[in-house]
Amino acid sequence: MAKKSVIARAEKKPKFSTRKVNRCWKCGRKHGYMRDFGLCRICFRELADQGSIPGVKRSSW
Repeated sequence: MAKKSVIARAEKKPKFSTRKVNRCWKCGRKHGYMRDFGLCRICFRELADQGSIPGVKRSSW
């Protein structure tokens, strides 16, 4: 979990558009972020295993 102050800083409008930081809406992590879902890779995997994300299922071959 990211600190609340770091998450609050990321939500503010930056002075320059390149300073925008994408963060996971669930835990606040910035690395391993997936734009399509707004989640980090760890939270994505947890929710996909639970079946909470529509259209996503585990692959098996």
